[in-house]
Formats: sequence, C-alpha cells, structure tokens
Amino acid sequence: MAAALTSSLALSPSTFRGGPEPSKPKFLNFCSKHTNLAFAILPYTHCRRHKTLRILASVSVSNPQALTGPEELSASILSKVTHSDRGVLLKKEEQEEVAEVAEKLQSFCVSEPVKCPLIFGDWDVVYCSVPTSPGGGYRSTLGRLVFKTKEMIQVIEAPDIVKNKVSFSALGFLDGEVSLTGKLKALDNKWIQVIFEPPELKVGALEFRYGGESEVKLQITYIDDKVRLGKGSKGSLFVFQRRGNST
Repeated sequence: MAAALTSSLALSPSTFRGGPEPSKPKFLNFCSKHTNLAFAILPYTHCRRHKTLRILASVSVSNPQALTGPEELSASILSKVTHSDRGVLLKKEEQEEVAEVAEKLQSFCVSEPVKCPLIFGDWDVVYCSVPTSPGGGYRSTLGRLVFKTKEMIQVIEAPDIVKNKVSFSALGFLDGEVSLTGKLKALDNKWIQVIFEPPELKVGALEFRYGGESEVKLQITYIDDKVRLGKGSKGSLFVFQRRGNST
C-alpha cells in the first residue's frame, strides 16, 4: 500500500469576479514563461482573464483551433475525468482523449514548474492513466468491492513537505485512511524526488505504522491555479485539481 500511495505523487483556485484589479502577486514573474504568449496572459485576475479572451477572439477568424488555450484545455481535461472514479470508469478512447489534452497543456507549462509557488496547496487526485496505481490493491477490481475510496488528497507545504492521504470505507461501514509524509527534493527544473516515511494506517480506533521508507520520482508537466499534471517515472499520467475548485 505504501508503494502504491507514493506513486500517486506523480503526480488543482480562484473564482474570477468583477471589481477593481487586485495587486499582482510578487511571484508571477517567477513563474512566467516570457517566450510563451499564453503564459504572458495567464489569467490571475478578472482583467487578465478578459484580456485572454479578447486576444483569442482576435485570431479565431483565421485559425479556429487557436481558440484552444491553456484555460480552455484545463477546463476540458477536468470535464473528461470528473465522476470517472479517478479514471477507472473511462474507456480506452476516453483515456486517449485525456492524454491528448494533457499533451497540449504541456506545451503551455512554465519553464521551471518545480520553482513555481502554485505547486503548494491541497490537491485532489482526480485521474490516473493506470487507475490502480494510486491505492494499489485497494483500487483493483476486487479491492474496490471491499474498499470504497472516499478521498485521495495530496498536500504540498512550503518549503518541501508532501503529504498523501487515501480515505476509504471498508465494507460500507468501517472508515479508515492511509497517510504518508515525505520530503521533496528538486532534481532539476521539472523533476522532483520525494522520500516518504513509513505509512500510517488508521481503521476505526486502531492506528499504527507499517513497512519502511519509500521513494518516488516525478515530472511536473503542467501547473496553473486550478490544475496540476504529472508524469511518473514509468509514464503514468496524473491529473490533480486544487481543492475548492470542483467543477
């Protein structure tokens, strides 16, 4: 279970409203990709969002496909994986559609996602291309009959703490959860490594640790204020949605 949980790291939250434009966060320049127009206008404020829409509309006549920008792609990938039991219920062709959108989003990723402050926060695991990867045997066909997954959450705290938690209901009446805490280390601008402590299991009033340390390496392929995409060392695609931004 510990190894399966760590794979979930391979690895989304603002609602835009009217009113005066707030001051720009100091980390915007830190995350921006100056050679990419899409990120130069990445929407953080109400005014910036409308600027994005106006620019897209100005090129839509000559190239309709140019309407597909990062904000639209981000919304599209969430719509494809919502209510899919983190990918279990998707057909092969539907998973291929998710992979296609993820590939397009990757081209809009900031140049150094590991350093982007947007990675910090609470995230829901909403999709994995290998549905049994996050949760291991608990997420197998048999495991899902016994253990109903309630939540899969990943919390990344500054400067380098990662917490994974899977909560479940066993046989429909016994609640439990498995959690992992680890330390993050940047390997380069896109890849990170996390060393996790032994997992902690809670079932009812019972609580104990088991197993040993575990390790995971992952690539952050896209990040914005709502969605984070990641690819594990074995190629599994993960989609995370920042908590508080359910569609």
